[in-house]
Amino acid sequence: MRIALALIAALAISGCVVRYIRGTQLSGTCDGACDHYLGCRGSDIGGVREACLAECPQVFGDRDSLMAFESLSCPATIDYVEGPNRRPPGAPPPAAAAQQ
Repeated sequence: MRIALALIAALAISGCVVRYIRGTQLSGTCDGACDHYLGCRGSDIGGVREACLAECPQVFGDRDSLMAFESLSCPATIDYVEGPNRRPPGAPPPAAAAQQ
């Protein structure tokens, strides 16, 4: 019984260590960047994914910059995409929203 518990504990620890060393898989694509953003945001309300995919090529010029974005922490990712006004991709600017 002790050996079985030790083996289970060793497997769990090694799985965590490997995941920590490898980190998340970076795709270097707009699909991966938008998946990362939406995963951090926690929702896809109002076609945010489509807007993200449409705006992504205008913002990121190469695979390395996309991979750098995918490696950001979630708070940094949301700050980068939404800015200080927390405006998700595809949302109207604050002035246009106030006029409606």
